[in-house]
Amino acid sequence: MKKLINSARDVVPEMLEGLALANPDIALLDGAAVALRADARAHAAAGRVAVISGGGAGHEPAHAGYVGPGMLTAAVSGDVFTSPSTDTILAAIRTVAGSAGVLLVVKSYTGDRLNFGLAAELARTEGIEVETVVVADDVALAAGDDTAGRRGIAGTVFVHKVAGAAAEAGASLAEVRYEAQEAARAVGTMGVALTPCTVPAAGRPGFELADDEVELGLGIHGEAGIRRDKMATADAFTVELLDRIVTETGLSAGDRVALLVNNLGGTPTMELDIVLRGAAHNLAQRGLVLERAWRGSFLTALEMAGVSLSLLRVDDARLARLDAVTTAPAWPTPVRGRVGEISVVTPPPAPAGADHATPVTAPSPLTRAVEAVCAALIAAEPHLTELDRIVGDGDLGISLTRGAEAIRAEFPGYGGGTPAVVLRGLADTLRRALGGTSGPLYSVLLLRAATVLDADTSARGWADALAAGARAIGELGAARVGDRTMLDALVPA
Repeated sequence: MKKLINSARDVVPEMLEGLALANPDIALLDGAAVALRADARAHAAAGRVAVISGGGAGHEPAHAGYVGPGMLTAAVSGDVFTSPSTDTILAAIRTVAGSAGVLLVVKSYTGDRLNFGLAAELARTEGIEVETVVVADDVALAAGDDTAGRRGIAGTVFVHKVAGAAAEAGASLAEVRYEAQEAARAVGTMGVALTPCTVPAAGRPGFELADDEVELGLGIHGEAGIRRDKMATADAFTVELLDRIVTETGLSAGDRVALLVNNLGGTPTMELDIVLRGAAHNLAQRGLVLERAWRGSFLTALEMAGVSLSLLRVDDARLARLDAVTTAPAWPTPVRGRVGEISVVTPPPAPAGADHATPVTAPSPLTRAVEAVCAALIAAEPHLTELDRIVGDGDLGISLTRGAEAIRAEFPGYGGGTPAVVLRGLADTLRRALGGTSGPLYSVLLLRAATVLDADTSARGWADALAAGARAIGELGAARVGDRTMLDALVPA
C-alpha cells in the first residue's frame, strides 16, 4: 500500500507539525502529541472551561482539526489507531486547565476510556476540576449490547461543537458537561465501508472486502460491523443506515435534526453529495425536519472508502450551539437557515432564431443518414469506451450514445427542414446533450457547416460545409492536424 509518508514512526508528529504550520492559531505542546489553542492560557485566565478530546491518529481531521475558539481547547493524539497515553492526556490537562475546569470528551473505545479516565483521576488529585463525557453514538450495536461494544464515532464531532460553543459562551463546567452529555445521548451514527484501510506501520489492510462486497456498521479502526453484503445503490444504503439510526435514537415525525454525512476517508465528494441528497429526501418522507446538514471528512479511517451518517436531535438552544462561530480549521463554514429545500432559478428563454420546428413528414436521404449514424454510434458504445479508456477517461462511448439518443428523441421535430435547419437543430441537441469537450466541438462544426448550406446544398456545398466545420473546430479548440484530435480524421475527409 502506497502512502505519502516519510516514516511510519514519524507520522503523528509530522502530521501535527503540518497542521500547526498551516494554522497559526494552533500551537503544539513541547514533547507531546498535543495540539492546543495558541491562546489556551488566556482562555483559561478568562475563566473559560477547557474542552479536550482526542484518540488515535488516522481519523483526521479529528481531533486536532477541531482545535480553535468555539470547539476544542486541546486535542491529544496517540499513534495510528492507538489511544494516547495517560501521561500525554494529563500533560494536556495541566497545560490548558484554569479555574473553570476541564471537560474531557471521550469516544467509547476501551483504550480511550481507560487512559482519559485515569488522566482525569490523576488531575483531580492535583486539584484540577475535571469532568468526562463518553460518546457512544454507533447504533450498529444496539444500546442493550455489552457496554464495551457501542463505540464512539463521527457523532462525537457534534458533541465537540456543542461543548466548545457552550464553553466559549462562558458556561460553567457543570453546564458544559450537561450540554455535551445531552448531545451525546441525542446523536446516532452508522456507516458502510466499501474498502478496508491500511495502518502505515502494518503495510497491508487490516481486513479484506471483495470488489462487490461492503460491510455495514464497521468500526473506525476496522472492527467488525453487523454484516457484510453486496454492493448496492447509494439510496439503498442511505435508507438502511437511517432506518437503524432513527429507530435507535427514538426519532419520530416532527422532530428536528442535524445531519452529518461523513467521508470515511476515500470517498469522492460527488458521492457524499449523492448520499446527502438521498438522506434529505428520506428524512422528509419520515416527517423529520432537517435543520442543518454538512458533508465532508469529519472523522475518517485513513483511506477507507465509505460513508457514515449521523443524526443529532436539535432544539433552538442546541441549534444555536451548532451555528455559533468557530475558527477550528476542520469545521465547515456556518450554514445559516434551514436546509433541505432547493432554490431553483429558471434561466431566461433562448432568443428566437432560425426556424427549427419543421417536423419530419416522410423519410429523406438526410433523415436516413442521421438515423444510420445514431444506430452505429449506439452499437459501437463498448468499443468506443474501450478505446477511450486506453487514451482518456473512458467516457466517450457513453457520451456519444447519450448524444445519439437525444437526436433520436428530438430529430422528428426539426428533421423535415432544409439541410441548414437540420444541422442547426442537431447542433442545439448535441450542445445540450453532450457535456465536456465533445458537445461544443460537434455543435460548432454543425453551426458553421449550416451557414454554408444556407447558400449551397450541392455536393460541392456539402464538401465546403464540412471543411468550414473542421476549421471552426480548429479555431475553437486551438488545434490543428497532427495534434491527435478529431481534425486528424475530419480534414483529410
